[in-house]
Order: sequence, then structure tokens, then C-alpha cells
Amino acid sequence: MFWPITLLGLLIGWLLASIPGALLGGLLGQVLDRRLGLDSWASLRARLAGKPVLQGQDLLFFLLGRLAKSGGRVSPAHIQAARDEMRRQGLDAAAQRQAIAAFNRGKASGDGLRDTLQRLRSQREENRRLIQACWRMARAQGQIGACEHELVLLWGKWLGWDAAEVAALDPGATRRKEAPAGRGGAYEQAMQLLGVRPDTDPQLIKRAYRRLLSKHHPDKQAGAGANAAQVRDATERTRELHSAYALIRERRGFR
Repeated sequence: MFWPITLLGLLIGWLLASIPGALLGGLLGQVLDRRLGLDSWASLRARLAGKPVLQGQDLLFFLLGRLAKSGGRVSPAHIQAARDEMRRQGLDAAAQRQAIAAFNRGKASGDGLRDTLQRLRSQREENRRLIQACWRMARAQGQIGACEHELVLLWGKWLGWDAAEVAALDPGATRRKEAPAGRGGAYEQAMQLLGVRPDTDPQLIKRAYRRLLSKHHPDKQAGAGANAAQVRDATERTRELHSAYALIRERRGFR
């Protein structure tokens, strides 16, 4: 664990009053670090930028919200899975409101999670429960989609677990029907669907996504006289585009 304000307090205290000043500065810095939930330079930068520092329950429900939205639409099954997780955590009314706020931030956020998760690598047991909760949300609608599967594996990697360890934490692994891997894996399929490459600029990826979304949107197809089957196909295509873009954005770390 690294405490940024503690270190700054030690240095400033030493410069002002030698050893007594360093001790006092370190003590005050430790109090501030703990109160603000700061455990790295990244968390301090996030706090200074006005971004919430994700940890504990907030991080859990933020991840669940991101997973729920990764397929393009948050379903009633996702909402129910979040409620089940609140009951599993034994949250009271105030904590539930906080969890709902974190879940909604996760749905709306495009911020990368790499730094946040990598800071938690030493918290092995907490990470185990976090990954298991993510698997439960990923299975909220029954079969796990390729995007959800890839995201949980990616987050597990950032937490310091290899793919086999993360897969073994899926509580429903024996019951789950695996999403088809396809050639090259989910990430490669996502890039192929959007017609982009690993080195494509994020702005060009966004343009490709929006162009395809506009082309295949079911409302546009219906307005152009498409029949019911064609509208269903367009709806499925739109869902695939949402999932592909969410996966690429998460892997590349852009908003």
C-alpha cells in the first residue's frame, strides 16, 4: 500500500522542522490518506481532477454497472442481479442508495479501470469476491456474451490473476454455456465488426462505431420500410455493435 499524502507530509515536515516535523507531517498525511481513500499517486490525481476514487462497495457496483451496460442495454435481469448483490452484501438503505449511484456511474462511464484495479493486486481475497460478483452479473441473462466474458477476464488480469484463475472463480462455470470464441477471440472479432485495427486512432474508432450504428439502427430500418424479421436482425446487429465498441473502448482505455 502506498500513501501519497503521507509521503508529502514527511517531506514537507522534514524541510520545515527536521525529524519532529517529518513525524507530525507523516501522521497528518496518513490521516488524510485514509479519510480520502488515497493509496497511490493515481488515486491522488483522480481526486485532484474531481473524479471519485473507486474502492470497496463503490468499485464493486461500478464494475457491475459497466458489465450490465456492455451489451448496449441494461435489462431487468441486470437490475435484479444488482439487487441480489445488495442483499448478498447485507446493505442497509443508505448503503443501497450509494450502491445504486455507483452502478449508474458504471453504466455511464467510459473511464479506464486499469490503474484502479492494478492498485488492488495485493488484496487477494477481496479480489476473489469481486471477480465472483462480476461473473454473477455477466450471467444475469443466462448465457454469457463474448464481451462480458472478455471484460471479466481483462479485469481479472489487471487484478493480477491469470485467465485460468479468473475462469475458475465463475460460480456457474459448470452450468454456463460458453460464448463462441470464434477466430482470433472476442477482441479481434470486435475490431473486425467495426472495421478497425489495433492501432486505429480512438477518434476513428468512434466514427466507425457511430456510422455503423446509424446504418443498422432498427428505428432507421423500420422507417425505411423493413419487415419485422429485418428489424429483428437490425436490433441484434445494433446489440453486437454496442458490445464490440464497449470491449474495444475498455481494452484501449479511451472514453
